[in-house]
Amino acid sequence: MQEVSNETKDMLQQELEVIRKWEEDQKGLWFWEKLGRLPFKILDRFTPQVVHNKIGQALDQLGSYLQGGGQYLISEKEIYNRFSKKTGEENVDQEYITNLPLRVMDEVSGDLTVSRKRIAMTQGATTGIGGLFTLTIDIPFILGISLKTLQEIAISYGYDPNDKNERIFIVKCLQFTSSDIVGKQAILEELSSFSTSDKKSSDQTISQIQGWREVMISYRDNFGWKKLFQMIPIAGMVFGSIINRGMVNDIAETGRMLYKKRRIEERLALLDKEQIREGH
Repeated sequence: MQEVSNETKDMLQQELEVIRKWEEDQKGLWFWEKLGRLPFKILDRFTPQVVHNKIGQALDQLGSYLQGGGQYLISEKEIYNRFSKKTGEENVDQEYITNLPLRVMDEVSGDLTVSRKRIAMTQGATTGIGGLFTLTIDIPFILGISLKTLQEIAISYGYDPNDKNERIFIVKCLQFTSSDIVGKQAILEELSSFSTSDKKSSDQTISQIQGWREVMISYRDNFGWKKLFQMIPIAGMVFGSIINRGMVNDIAETGRMLYKKRRIEERLALLDKEQIREGH
């Protein structure tokens, strides 16, 4: 039997206030993050061409994802199975998830986050063994698992990553995680009016994301001092494990907050419409 959301307006507004506080906290730019991009800019001069080639391939694949899904587009089946186990309902689909309580959505997205962080830690430790050259494996991997995690979170809150507008939203979440204070403010303003049903808003966002290559290069540069430590052979195992876990955690947190915010705002809008209808 489906567990239907019965949150009150006050409950939803309280949840929304928590997210807004998180957004404010994100606008502070840590000093070391400014310096974080310097190592990669310096290392670019000394980095073997094979590393540059791998990064270029990853960027091209991400562009393919944005345009048509590419190899990073995932299946909803695994997430649907998680909801089935959580709720006892066999016939789970997007509409079913959309009507579930936020609590259930939070639990499933939280479980997925834990799973992805564990995978990222293992990969970071493995690629940290060989220093600089195994970093060519880790950079495409961390970008790929970032997209996978954000897609899973999208599904967890009842959104379809097969939709191009949702892929744009996902890339914007990725951009938000790696942006400085000015960038975060701009992205929050863009996403505040984002709606798959608002064609004008979606078209504007599509126009703004055309520079996706710059977005991803900025994301790569943000590895900075974090990935610098991973380039140390053997010792890089420890650094790689910790760094990858932290990066996926930040990305997952951003996705959960921003997707949850959309779901709350849509439910508040529906409640407002019902109140108006009842008033008449």
